[in-house]
Amino acid sequence: MTNHALPSYLNADDLGPWGQYLQQIDRVTPHLGSLSRWVETLKRPKRILTVDVPIERDDGTIAHFEGYRVQHNMSRGPGKGGVRFHQDVTLSEVMALSAWMTVKNAAVNVPYGGAKGGIRVDPKTLSRGELQRLTRRYTSEISLIIGPTKDIPAPDVNTNEQVMAWMMDSYAMIEGNLSTGVVTGKPISLGGSLGRREATGRGVFVVGREAAAKRGVSIAGARVAVQGFGNVGGVAATMFAEAGSKIVAVQDHTGTVVHQGGLDVALLHKHVAEAGGVKGFPGAEAFLDRDAFWGIESDILIPAALEQQITAANAPRIRTKIILEGANGPTTPEADDILNDKDILIVPDVLANAGGVTVSYFEWVQDFSSFFWSEEEINARLTRIMQDAFSAVWDVAQEKKVSLRTATFILACTRVLQAREVRGLYP
Repeated sequence: MTNHALPSYLNADDLGPWGQYLQQIDRVTPHLGSLSRWVETLKRPKRILTVDVPIERDDGTIAHFEGYRVQHNMSRGPGKGGVRFHQDVTLSEVMALSAWMTVKNAAVNVPYGGAKGGIRVDPKTLSRGELQRLTRRYTSEISLIIGPTKDIPAPDVNTNEQVMAWMMDSYAMIEGNLSTGVVTGKPISLGGSLGRREATGRGVFVVGREAAAKRGVSIAGARVAVQGFGNVGGVAATMFAEAGSKIVAVQDHTGTVVHQGGLDVALLHKHVAEAGGVKGFPGAEAFLDRDAFWGIESDILIPAALEQQITAANAPRIRTKIILEGANGPTTPEADDILNDKDILIVPDVLANAGGVTVSYFEWVQDFSSFFWSEEEINARLTRIMQDAFSAVWDVAQEKKVSLRTATFILACTRVLQAREVRGLYP
């Protein structure tokens, strides 16, 4: 990797996900032409807020948690990005996620910059009351920099509609007025959008269908393996199954279930709701260990869990034709090269999972106008935007003879840096 002028708060020996992002920027820089003079803008978040989040536990003790909100780049509009609650959240991770949001928003051409937030906490260890207090205190701490025209949070790992409702209400108490557009991914009753919950998974399916057509893979009968069976992987699996694909393997944090004839996705959803994971699903014909998942033969592989899942260690074992990155940053740059050498088509996260932020954009627009669209309208608009974005990225990849990931970065970074250049520097 190119030597970078690193900020003092990062460990040069272990850059984590931020290092992965920097490598991706290095790969796109030669394709940016005269705009490359601005490329350092992309290597430095605009604003980083680190906060202490103290709460009173149910037993009367005081607990402190580490929270972040990172605004990477806002040249094209207000910050946009989720908030995750996870015990392994780090500043490097939130920085990288905010940067990928910058690229993602520009790739599908919605008028947002990139932002992300997180708290270092295992939410399973908190009661509902403690979770609410944590959310509200975190919101108050970051309220200085969020707002419907400044930075708009959304759900991410271990956060949901309820968390967004608490964030919206907390912001309303602080500001003294209700502003429904301060967050997206809210309950429908509070200005949420129809189709938002399924949007990321639907977007994965739409670009998967486009990629399959380019590769001559028929969706009907295609063998699909999915890592992660939550809001992204679970929805994508359902849509592929409804289109006639066979979901041959699913892995989550509890285990891996396999059925070469195709798992019954509807029954698997019921099992997960009752058991808390896929482990022990009676409709499986085999249960494998974690690493064995990557050796399962498929036509389409969907990593939809966390970042850095596909590495140089397991990439050589992967046997598939198309990878749809439902998660953020699931493939390391070293693994990228191995998979590209194997002629596996990778639809990158910054394109494949952009359905969620696209419908978040629709929600934000609906909140401002107080005029709400039907689910059919939303799904149709989402499909068109995802198809157009895939087509534009595919054309750049063919013209430049680069991977879809590099092509997406070329398209997105060009848009971001054009905005940066025409706006100029202040003062």
